[in-house]
Amino acid sequence: MTHGIEKDISIEDAAQAFAALGSEQRLGVLQTLVRAGPEGLSMGELGKRTGVPGSTLNHHLRFLVHAGLVEQAKQGRSVICSSVAYDMTRSLSNFILKNCCADANNPDAHNASQEDR
Repeated sequence: MTHGIEKDISIEDAAQAFAALGSEQRLGVLQTLVRAGPEGLSMGELGKRTGVPGSTLNHHLRFLVHAGLVEQAKQGRSVICSSVAYDMTRSLSNFILKNCCADANNPDAHNASQEDR
Protein backbone atom coordinates (compact mmCIF):
# COMPACT_ATOMS: atom_id res chain seq x y z
CA MET A 1 0.00 0.00 0.00
CA THR A 2 1.41 3.34 -1.02
CA HIS A 3 0.17 6.44 0.73
CA GLY A 4 0.65 9.91 -0.63
CA ILE A 5 1.34 8.97 -4.24
CA GLU A 6 -1.12 10.57 -6.62
CA LYS A 7 -1.27 8.98 -10.03
CA ASP A 8 -3.31 9.53 -13.14
CA ILE A 9 -5.73 6.73 -13.83
CA SER A 10 -7.26 5.68 -17.10
CA ILE A 11 -10.90 6.26 -17.89
CA GLU A 12 -11.41 2.48 -17.78
CA ASP A 13 -9.96 2.19 -14.26
CA ALA A 14 -11.97 5.19 -13.08
CA ALA A 15 -15.18 3.70 -14.50
CA GLN A 16 -14.45 0.38 -12.80
CA ALA A 17 -13.84 2.06 -9.44
CA PHE A 18 -16.93 4.25 -9.73
CA ALA A 19 -19.01 1.19 -10.68
CA ALA A 20 -17.71 -0.65 -7.61
CA LEU A 21 -18.75 2.30 -5.46
CA GLY A 22 -22.19 2.40 -7.06
CA SER A 23 -23.63 -0.11 -4.60
CA GLU A 24 -24.80 1.09 -1.21
CA GLN A 25 -23.54 -2.12 0.44
CA ARG A 26 -20.13 -1.95 -1.24
CA LEU A 27 -19.78 1.68 -0.23
CA GLY A 28 -20.65 0.69 3.35
CA VAL A 29 -18.08 -2.13 3.29
CA LEU A 30 -15.41 0.25 2.01
CA GLN A 31 -16.33 2.88 4.59
CA THR A 32 -16.03 0.29 7.37
CA LEU A 33 -12.61 -0.82 6.13
CA VAL A 34 -11.32 2.75 5.81
CA ARG A 35 -12.43 3.47 9.37
CA ALA A 36 -10.75 0.26 10.58
CA GLY A 37 -7.40 1.59 9.43
CA PRO A 38 -4.51 -0.10 7.66
CA GLU A 39 -4.62 -3.25 9.82
CA GLY A 40 -8.00 -4.12 8.27
CA LEU A 41 -10.61 -6.56 9.50
CA SER A 42 -11.21 -10.27 9.25
CA MET A 43 -14.08 -11.35 7.02
CA GLY A 44 -16.08 -12.34 10.11
CA GLU A 45 -15.58 -9.00 11.84
CA LEU A 46 -16.32 -7.11 8.64
CA GLY A 47 -19.56 -9.04 8.28
CA LYS A 48 -20.53 -8.25 11.88
CA ARG A 49 -19.81 -4.54 11.54
CA THR A 50 -21.61 -4.14 8.22
CA GLY A 51 -24.44 -6.62 8.77
CA VAL A 52 -23.72 -8.11 5.34
CA PRO A 53 -23.97 -11.94 5.27
CA GLY A 54 -20.88 -13.95 4.26
CA SER A 55 -21.79 -14.94 0.69
CA THR A 56 -23.05 -11.45 -0.11
CA LEU A 57 -19.95 -9.94 1.48
CA ASN A 58 -17.72 -12.14 -0.71
CA HIS A 59 -19.64 -10.97 -3.78
CA HIS A 60 -19.17 -7.30 -2.91
CA LEU A 61 -15.53 -7.74 -1.92
CA ARG A 62 -14.75 -9.25 -5.33
CA PHE A 63 -15.90 -5.99 -6.96
CA LEU A 64 -13.90 -3.85 -4.53
CA VAL A 65 -10.74 -5.96 -4.89
CA HIS A 66 -11.02 -5.99 -8.69
CA ALA A 67 -11.40 -2.19 -8.69
CA GLY A 68 -8.23 -1.82 -6.59
CA LEU A 69 -10.05 -0.39 -3.57
CA VAL A 70 -9.56 -3.32 -1.17
CA GLU A 71 -6.82 -5.89 -0.58
CA GLN A 72 -7.24 -9.31 0.97
CA ALA A 73 -4.45 -11.23 2.67
CA LYS A 74 -4.42 -14.63 4.32
CA GLN A 75 -3.34 -14.43 7.96
CA GLY A 76 -3.30 -17.89 9.49
CA ARG A 77 -6.78 -19.27 8.93
CA SER A 78 -8.34 -15.83 8.50
CA VAL A 79 -8.67 -13.59 5.48
CA ILE A 80 -7.94 -9.98 6.39
CA CYS A 81 -9.49 -7.26 4.27
CA SER A 82 -8.03 -3.79 4.22
CA SER A 83 -8.78 -0.65 2.32
CA VAL A 84 -6.28 0.68 -0.14
CA ALA A 85 -8.78 3.33 -1.12
CA TYR A 86 -6.75 6.26 0.20
CA ASP A 87 -4.67 6.62 -2.95
CA MET A 88 -7.45 5.48 -5.26
CA THR A 89 -9.85 8.03 -3.77
CA ARG A 90 -7.28 10.74 -4.37
CA SER A 91 -6.77 9.49 -7.92
CA LEU A 92 -10.52 9.39 -8.59
CA SER A 93 -10.91 12.93 -7.25
CA ASN A 94 -8.08 14.10 -9.47
CA PHE A 95 -9.64 12.29 -12.43
CA ILE A 96 -12.96 14.11 -11.95
CA LEU A 97 -11.29 17.49 -11.45
CA LYS A 98 -8.88 17.10 -14.35
CA ASN A 99 -11.09 15.37 -16.92
CA CYS A 100 -14.57 16.56 -16.08
CA CYS A 101 -14.23 19.94 -14.40
CA ALA A 102 -11.05 21.39 -15.88
CA ASP A 103 -12.90 23.84 -18.13
CA ALA A 104 -15.59 24.78 -15.59
CA ASN A 105 -13.89 28.09 -14.74
CA ASN A 106 -12.98 28.84 -18.35
CA PRO A 107 -15.98 30.49 -20.07
CA ASP A 108 -14.27 30.39 -23.48
CA ALA A 109 -13.93 26.59 -23.34
CA HIS A 110 -17.54 26.27 -22.17
CA ASN A 111 -18.80 28.53 -24.99
CA ALA A 112 -16.74 26.62 -27.56
CA SER A 113 -18.26 23.31 -26.45
CA GLN A 114 -21.76 24.84 -26.69
CA GLU A 115 -21.03 26.04 -30.24
CA ASP A 116 -19.97 22.51 -31.25
CA ARG A 117 -23.51 21.29 -30.61
